[in-house]
Amino acid sequence: MKKGEIWEGIVEDIDFPNKGILRIEGEKVIVKNALPGQRIRLAIHKKRGGKAEGRLLEILEPSIWEKKENVCPHFGSCGGCLYQSFPYEEQLKLKEKQVDRLIRQVCGDWGFEGIKGSPVAEAYRNKMEFSFGDEYKDGPLALGMHRRGSFYDIVTTRECRIVHEDFCQILGAALDYFTANDTPYYKKQQHVGYLRHLLVRRAAKTGEILVALVTTTQAETLGQEEKELLNGWGQRLRELNLAGSLAGILHIKNDSLADVVQCDEMDTLWGRDYFYEELLGMQFCITPFSFFQTNSLGAEVLYETVREYVGDTKDKVVFDLYSGTGTIAQITSPVAARVVGVEIVEEAVEAARENARRNGLDNCVFITGDVLKVVGEIAEKPDLIILDPPRDGIHPKALKKIIDFGVERMVYVSCKPTSLARDLAVLLEHGYRVERGCCVDMFPFTGNVEVICLLSKLRTKQNYGSRIKNE
Repeated sequence: MKKGEIWEGIVEDIDFPNKGILRIEGEKVIVKNALPGQRIRLAIHKKRGGKAEGRLLEILEPSIWEKKENVCPHFGSCGGCLYQSFPYEEQLKLKEKQVDRLIRQVCGDWGFEGIKGSPVAEAYRNKMEFSFGDEYKDGPLALGMHRRGSFYDIVTTRECRIVHEDFCQILGAALDYFTANDTPYYKKQQHVGYLRHLLVRRAAKTGEILVALVTTTQAETLGQEEKELLNGWGQRLRELNLAGSLAGILHIKNDSLADVVQCDEMDTLWGRDYFYEELLGMQFCITPFSFFQTNSLGAEVLYETVREYVGDTKDKVVFDLYSGTGTIAQITSPVAARVVGVEIVEEAVEAARENARRNGLDNCVFITGDVLKVVGEIAEKPDLIILDPPRDGIHPKALKKIIDFGVERMVYVSCKPTSLARDLAVLLEHGYRVERGCCVDMFPFTGNVEVICLLSKLRTKQNYGSRIKNE
């Protein structure tokens, strides 16, 4: 087997998040986005150190588990979903197996309690960042998701299955309006153009919707009055027959060279720049860039599980690190002595403070700052730490400071199991053990999953070493 060769084979398994596994000439080959049971054609594009990687060229035969009906029409071209063709029960089995295998490699028996499914598998996402572009070079305006494996091509996703129909209506209205006005999109290579992204957030419980158009400041490329164009777009949105209700329509300016949704300046075209969602009997104010779980109903399952893992907080000081809009802090606060949340996004911290006031909680304190820089400056010492970091996990220096608190228990919530596995290895080296863990599927049809671990501190590192040896 050599680089550049074309092979055929049957995918035997899949590692997190999307690494299909085949055996060719007795060697293991990884092919991204290939699913178990599929017979595929692949090209070997990397081979070194006994490892081989291939590029998926064609699916010759589908897996016996793949369904033939009710599959999203964008599946295969859109890069958003991996498991659209798999029944939901099979998706859960795959994710459960992947995570257990990954974490078990780090800490052996980790008291794994399996996976909890999302209350709804379709139309669950409460936030989408759609991109403007074209489906092929110099093609007509497109609005949707990146084509699988492409940095430039955009697939228009008018019938996306993982969002509410309101998202599809808003996307279609924006695309039709700006196409009719011949509005140019931002070309990433030339750094010219106007339209960049369409941000849509919709609450599952209240039905409130926030829509933001993200553009450059290159209004001169429009060939018309910018204010007139934006007002016309806003009017078009307000005329839609939506199941939910529009809370606000925003215009966000972003001249960053990076292909990310960020804000240099924001104007409210209509309504307000926030909306409300409800979780576990509490109300939360959500702003355009504040972190909030993308599956509201799944978040209730996640946070109920976190609350169970946290256990008794009576008269305890709890640190909620990477606290977002303060959801976890607030569900643990009613009987705690004090809860301290740390979050780097100032907008999210302000929302967290407002949420705590709205829910009548006066023992929550939220601090703006990077956990790495802030955590060592907090005067109080925690009895319990809850960790819910971004996808890349915890910065090694921040993790060292967290370990130095020496708390008896930690609860780690992770949206990327590979980052969790890396951080767990460090925690185990410093005298912690994983007592129990489980998965909560917050992202049906995709390769992602949330993992929760309860860690406890062993009394001595010697005891820890003995435990490993015995295992």
